[in-house]
Amino acid sequence: MIQIRLSHLFAVAGVFAALYLLNALSAILLPFVLGFALAYFLDPLADRLEAIGVRRSLATLTITFCVGLVVLALLAVGLPVLVQQISLIIAALPSYIAEIQSWLLAQNLSQSQSELVDGMGDTLLAGLQSTASSLLLTGLSFINLLALIFITPIVAIYMLNDWDNMVARIDALLPDEHVGVIRQLALQIDETLGGFARGQILVCLSLAAIYAIGLSLVGLQSGIIVGVVAGLVSFVPYVGAAFGLVLAGALGLGQFGFDIMPLGMIAAVFFVGQFIEGNILTPRLVGDRVKLHPVWIIFALLAMGSLFGFLGLLLAVPLAAVIGVFVRYGLTLYVRDYIRRSENG
Repeated sequence: MIQIRLSHLFAVAGVFAALYLLNALSAILLPFVLGFALAYFLDPLADRLEAIGVRRSLATLTITFCVGLVVLALLAVGLPVLVQQISLIIAALPSYIAEIQSWLLAQNLSQSQSELVDGMGDTLLAGLQSTASSLLLTGLSFINLLALIFITPIVAIYMLNDWDNMVARIDALLPDEHVGVIRQLALQIDETLGGFARGQILVCLSLAAIYAIGLSLVGLQSGIIVGVVAGLVSFVPYVGAAFGLVLAGALGLGQFGFDIMPLGMIAAVFFVGQFIEGNILTPRLVGDRVKLHPVWIIFALLAMGSLFGFLGLLLAVPLAAVIGVFVRYGLTLYVRDYIRRSENG
């Protein structure tokens, strides 16, 4: 009994120590977390290459070369377009704000209301400029950028090459009396996390394409970048569509004025995207086997993001998957024990 209590105390102490280290080292952990995540996602592909007779080292080099080519191709094609779209937004934003202000002032506002509208427009523009400057200057320092560019691929390559060996060593350290349960829980975590993450990435990319193409067809300037951002933010349930609708609607007001037709078409793009996501993309790409409730995901993202920033956002879904598996396992044990006691009593 004492050993069990001591083990529980050590486990709790280990959790608190991990949280302390995560908070203390959050500034330098991002490249390592990203490298680990890349290795985790690419390991099944490396295993398939090994299954057909390719050595692990050669499989790692092949995957790294192919991923590098894909990233370079995406940057070569997409980066100029995104820069152009951002430039269009920055150049058109003052005229959009002036257009909305002029429409509001035309509604026979009083002098105090007119001054309030002018102040709101100036405040909004100043706030956007301040936010952009803050993101550029403090959000991602030059050293952090270099670390992401150079350290992340190195970590990913080493982790991917040694993944099977690391798993085998950890498995060898498991206590014999609990090895079956631990392996079962690990498989459930891997199934939940891998299924959700890989499926959700495909969902986000699909929504980014749907939103970008739809807004471009509507004629919204900078519709590509708005659609891409809205699609990528869709890893938070419902937030991506809401964010994209508000942003696209605001830009649409500045470009089209208060014309119901184009504004309605902008809204229709996001409603169609949500319909496709809920009825086609999520059921096929994520599936029912991934037991992560949207409310639980939103809470995990907000909580971890508040505590650890961007690093917390990356760790939120894995932590939610682990906690979810442990909670379901605990409930299963409780129900099994309750049934056994009912039968014996």
